[in-house]
Amino acid sequence: MRRLKEDLKDFERAPLFPPRKVETVKYYLSNDEKRLYNGVTEYVEKHFNRALENEKHNVTFALTILQRRLASSARAIRKSLERRYERLKELYEKGQLIQEVGYDEEYLEDLEEKERWKKEEELLEKLTSAETLEELKEEIKKLEELGSLAREVEKKEIETKLNELKKVMDAEKLQKSEIKLLIFTESKDTLEYLVEKLRKWGYSVTFIHGGMNLDQRIKAENDFRNQAQIMVSTEAGGEGINLQFCWLMVNYDIPWNPNRLEQRMGRVHRYGQQHEVHIYNLVAVDTREGRILEKLFEKLSRIREHLGSDRVFDVVGEVLVGRSLKDLIVDAIANRRTMEEILKDFERIPDEVAIGKVKEASLEALATRHIDLTRILGEQRRARENRLVPEYIEEFFKRSAKALGIAMKRQDGFWHVTSVPFEIRNQPYDLKAKFGEVQREYSKVSFDKEKAFKGQAEFVAMGHPLLEAVVSAILTRYDRIAGEGATFLDPAGKKDGIIWFFEGEIKDGKNITAGKRLFAVYQEINEQALSFVNPAILWDLKPLNKEQSQASELSCPSDADTIKSFLVTEGLENYKKELLERRQRDAGVKKKYGIRSLESTILDSDAKISDYETRRMKGENIPEATIQNEVRRREDLERKKQRLLKEIEAEVHLYATEPTIIGAVRVLPGKMQGEMIADEEIEQVGMEVALEYEKRQGREPEDVHLENLGYDIRSRDEMENYRYIEVKARAREGAVALTPNEWLMAKRLKEEYWLYVIVNTATHPELYVIQNPATHLKPEEEVSIVRYIVKDWKNKSERAN
Repeated sequence: MRRLKEDLKDFERAPLFPPRKVETVKYYLSNDEKRLYNGVTEYVEKHFNRALENEKHNVTFALTILQRRLASSARAIRKSLERRYERLKELYEKGQLIQEVGYDEEYLEDLEEKERWKKEEELLEKLTSAETLEELKEEIKKLEELGSLAREVEKKEIETKLNELKKVMDAEKLQKSEIKLLIFTESKDTLEYLVEKLRKWGYSVTFIHGGMNLDQRIKAENDFRNQAQIMVSTEAGGEGINLQFCWLMVNYDIPWNPNRLEQRMGRVHRYGQQHEVHIYNLVAVDTREGRILEKLFEKLSRIREHLGSDRVFDVVGEVLVGRSLKDLIVDAIANRRTMEEILKDFERIPDEVAIGKVKEASLEALATRHIDLTRILGEQRRARENRLVPEYIEEFFKRSAKALGIAMKRQDGFWHVTSVPFEIRNQPYDLKAKFGEVQREYSKVSFDKEKAFKGQAEFVAMGHPLLEAVVSAILTRYDRIAGEGATFLDPAGKKDGIIWFFEGEIKDGKNITAGKRLFAVYQEINEQALSFVNPAILWDLKPLNKEQSQASELSCPSDADTIKSFLVTEGLENYKKELLERRQRDAGVKKKYGIRSLESTILDSDAKISDYETRRMKGENIPEATIQNEVRRREDLERKKQRLLKEIEAEVHLYATEPTIIGAVRVLPGKMQGEMIADEEIEQVGMEVALEYEKRQGREPEDVHLENLGYDIRSRDEMENYRYIEVKARAREGAVALTPNEWLMAKRLKEEYWLYVIVNTATHPELYVIQNPATHLKPEEEVSIVRYIVKDWKNKSERAN
């Protein structure tokens, strides 16, 4: 599905991703650079072919690593040559020859960058194709010459690629703007070189590489967002970080694995990006690998023009015939085929056929999987109805910040969190590992996602490290007080009882939480009846201070076991069924696609092992290590299959844990004034008028007024267009009062939210309707009763017949 991301649209048919422009910057090496390149490449070619003849596969891999360092920068190749020279010299003096260490190349590719670097250095520094100490001595002498040549090139500071980077930066007017630039390289040595040069040029620079821990990477990402103009990153920056605030990227060197190229682009070309993305690939066209990359990018460019999208970078394999990009480059480095023969591989599939293959590959996921769009739209609808609105988060954060001493100020419609105390930043490791590190300062913050994306601000919501740290601090500081309970006043005068708040949790067979939900159980004082209410009801109640609440101490007419029993049977069981339905649906997908995929791969591996054995019987020289690697791979696939089957079984085995009491509040009935006093009979007539009107209009209304959702009726038509209707009924005429929950829901649902006002309900009911009241009405906030009073509703309404 990822292959189609350029085509994805939101539910309003707007593209999710802005266009991206990928440009190849071609350049030629200087004379000094060319001498260095030719010298190192001839060295690699000679020893690669010697190792290949003697089946020293780790040696060949080590030499391709050296060639990639050569393509990266003079600094990278100079350091690599020096390290290899020192290590081989040390081994020569000990009389040792190391030609194989038993690493599998595919295994190394899958390692995390830090570990992969460590293994690569081990290969690069000590493996040799030399069969005798005399040959090793000759190789050491050659490395000394090449190292000297690399030092001369670096000392002259004439690196052409660096000048090309400067030209790109100048063309994008980086010096005189706040545009941010992301630069990717494969080598840590090149990263350090670029950081050094860029800082000398006067830019603020941060960086990410595989040797940094999670906290350091998160800090670097935050520095890039708020302070630094440039980030230099190795492949570690292509994983797990989101940089939508940046839309300019340079690939300083090109990975031989094209999938990594797409991963890099995905750091900036992702959901939330508001600008056209510009990506530059730097390619030295007078090198062996450069000529291949140039040809590849030319072909991809032609296909991209026909397709009208950049999805080609996801399916590079479709434009090559049975060979990977790396295989072609290795052929060129080892000089096993002429360059003309290698480049012809790109033309073996005509452009029209390649375009068709790309289209087919792009659509194959959709062709093999049925998309239940109705269910997806339904889930999207429920998510919108139940989402925690930004105003709730913002109001909570403002109050918490004041209590915890977090300094913040308003600027241009955003917040600037100027100082986060050490108490908040000093979080336990598990919280940091889950959500990330809390920074000292956040220069531009918004609690509204759309506003944050458009304004290139930090989006703070549940899951953001700052908010999670604040929640943790509040819970720690006020946990004891919350356990004492509180007293609230119901301005509508309807509730007289206790609201119990519980945390309900469902776990699976792996003892992992499948879901948690906050439940609120309302217990009437006199009748002892129990019912569920929306926890958001607290927004509609007025908190009383200690003096006001002393007259009515919190008491518990029913024992806790009775409340818990009601919660388990009436609440948690239904929640478990809801989760189980979702888990079973996911389990079906995993069985159909995950297990089937593994079984297919296992069959392929069986066929490969059988083919190796057959070829061996015919006298072909197949290394034992090659066969054993495939056998181990097949065994690993079988283990993965069995592990996945057990996981699927455990994931659909759900059980409810004992609910935890979070707290309880005593609710006292208050009194509304004048015309706004609630009258159940009048309200019932108003609901009937509204429901009947909806039916006459051809819609299907659902009465949800008892659920405290912020609206009374959910109504839909045959085209799946929704109305969320709040009903206000008056015996005669006058102002109407909206609760905070109703007003915030109106702001969230906008055009889908309707206010229906029924007047003269006691005599001849008249219905007036107002769409998007949050935009059209200007209520007065009545703090004393926690309500929004609307007096001019009639001027903004439409009489309904």
